[in-house]
Amino acid sequence: MNSISNTLSLEFSILKKHSNNIIQLFEEGATVPFIARYRKENTGGMSDMDLRSFYDRWQYLVELNKRRESILSLLVNSSAPDSVILKIRNATSKNELEDLYSPFKKTRKSKADEARDNGLHYLAVDIWSGQRSDTLSAIDAWCRKNTISLSPELALEGATEILSEAISNDSDILKQGRTELLNHGFLSSRVLRGKKELGEKFRDYFDYEERINKVPSHRLLALFRGKKESILKLNVSLKNETKYPEKLILSHLNQLIDTNFTSSQGVTSLQRKYLNIAWENKLLPKLETDVLAQLKERAEEGAIQVFADNLQDLLMAAPAGAYRVLGIDPGFRNGVKLAVIDEQGGLLDHGVIYPHGPQNRIKEANDVLSNLITKHKIGWVAIGNGTASRETEKQVKELISEQSLDCRAIVVSEAGASVYSASPIAIQEFPDLDVTIRGAVSIARRFQDPLAELVKIDPQAIGVGQYQHDLKVTQLSKTLGNVVEDCVNRVGVDINLASVSLLSYVSGLTNRLAQNIVDYRQQKGRIESRAELLKIKGIGDKCFEQCAGFLRILNGKEPLDQSGVHPESYPLVKDMAAQLRLKARELINNSSALQQLKLLAPNFAQAGDFTYSDILAELDKPGRDPRPEFRYASFDQSVQKLEDVQEGMILEGVVTNVAAFGAFVDLGVHQDGLIHISQLADRFVKDPRDLVRVGQIVNVTVIEIDVQRKRIALKANGL
Repeated sequence: MNSISNTLSLEFSILKKHSNNIIQLFEEGATVPFIARYRKENTGGMSDMDLRSFYDRWQYLVELNKRRESILSLLVNSSAPDSVILKIRNATSKNELEDLYSPFKKTRKSKADEARDNGLHYLAVDIWSGQRSDTLSAIDAWCRKNTISLSPELALEGATEILSEAISNDSDILKQGRTELLNHGFLSSRVLRGKKELGEKFRDYFDYEERINKVPSHRLLALFRGKKESILKLNVSLKNETKYPEKLILSHLNQLIDTNFTSSQGVTSLQRKYLNIAWENKLLPKLETDVLAQLKERAEEGAIQVFADNLQDLLMAAPAGAYRVLGIDPGFRNGVKLAVIDEQGGLLDHGVIYPHGPQNRIKEANDVLSNLITKHKIGWVAIGNGTASRETEKQVKELISEQSLDCRAIVVSEAGASVYSASPIAIQEFPDLDVTIRGAVSIARRFQDPLAELVKIDPQAIGVGQYQHDLKVTQLSKTLGNVVEDCVNRVGVDINLASVSLLSYVSGLTNRLAQNIVDYRQQKGRIESRAELLKIKGIGDKCFEQCAGFLRILNGKEPLDQSGVHPESYPLVKDMAAQLRLKARELINNSSALQQLKLLAPNFAQAGDFTYSDILAELDKPGRDPRPEFRYASFDQSVQKLEDVQEGMILEGVVTNVAAFGAFVDLGVHQDGLIHISQLADRFVKDPRDLVRVGQIVNVTVIEIDVQRKRIALKANGL
């Protein structure tokens, strides 16, 4: 652990003691949200994002060490020289380890091995050292002198194989060659013969070339998809460079072929010839495979990060709050599905209407809608943004206006609602409800509280990523799961209202423990205190430590249970209150008392500055929701479909997705428009997320429409 801790301390620019503390906390099973929120003294105040990076890097280094020890044990009785063993002990990456081990793990004989068996090793040494020419006559003379019964052509071919293998297996050359290609190489693509028509969507890459270090992640993923679909051929090279790069000349080249041979002179023309042969036939193909793999990994990491950022913005979107909501899942032939939910998300009523073609039962539909809105005192009508969305929105708004109904209508994203409606979670929640009605329930609930409802849906089905089907499923799931966990714990959870899905993301809780909490709640009734958690099956002291601070109990026995103050700090809060001759509950929302306590901070130095400051902030605004205030967009009612959009129009929309090249915006026409990164502002924008986030309401100008290709180009106004 010591060497790993030292490495992490340097890489993250933190004190060694903090590095040790973090590793120990992880080894003890502490979660990232818990460490980030309640162990700031141990970490120096490291953020949850940095802790995630620390954890991933720690795991990489642990795996690196395991692989290192495994390789060293395999090489115990091998011919590996001490210099290689030393390099293995000092290797800092998995790539480097595998490069060093590669020459010793052959499963079958290479052409170079066969050449050595034929006695050609010293011919290769003589050629490399310049002691013998590589002309056929010189080779023939060497073979006769050494009684090698091979033709000079075969002998030269064998010696060349020996030289090429020695050069291409050298870990230092591989490392530098890989770096050279990544920093100065070019990535090119060509369309495969006969695939132009089939691969029309990849036409931008039929004859493409770009510096490797300039290719953005989304373009790399497009190229790799073209390769996967057998449309494109990808190549890596150095510009106008087909020969061994000058920069790869290393001081130890003369020792590669035979350890007994040394030379003080530089690379000779003959050596240069064989370096070029090795580069073209062995090194470049090997490095190209490695570099393409690294580029794919880099692109996937970039795409996963974009997905994660967008998901976080969506989950942390403003909740509308505790309103009675009529959720509407629009449709044409199969009808418009309706679900009424109460302030806590409980289902009150449901139904189906058919106001659109082919049925066109408009009056009947209006009567049903009016009755539901009036009967249940509906505050908001939440309409899914899928098929028939704008038609349904228009009908509902006209009805509200004509009948002066006391409610408002809004269009919300229905991404993932159909996935939820057929999921085991939905079936468990509503076993007797039609699958289509469950979708309307989800739409209504996500309007009330996006986080509480969207946690029930596989993050990959929410639709805020790109090329997600090209990404590693395990890595994507892990990253998105981390995002959900961080968001849930940042907001906190009302233990008496939360679903199993929401509770399962709370620090320290598993799906089974979350179910146990809900079962306990159903059998016993309302949970009155955090301390009561210890009565629930499976929740012991360690689990309680991890989860208690993130669970909120409103109007319970202990006033501090509604805040983010951890129960372990309750005695400290009582001591703080005692200093002012108050009860602990009298500190809550008491600005005057809290100001006095700020001045008394030196009296509580043992608590730690981070903990003391966090407690004061929580007492000032207990259980404060970090999400923004709720706002909603108003779609232009004259713009219902793509054909209604005209160049020059100024419209309001909602950002649905943010990519490296720009932001997609829902304008209410069933086809998102794109604000290209160059149209986000009248200045250089490096990252679109610096200006826009998923769920943000934006004002845009339409600058171009392509109805045939269903594309709308937009320019942002006033960002």
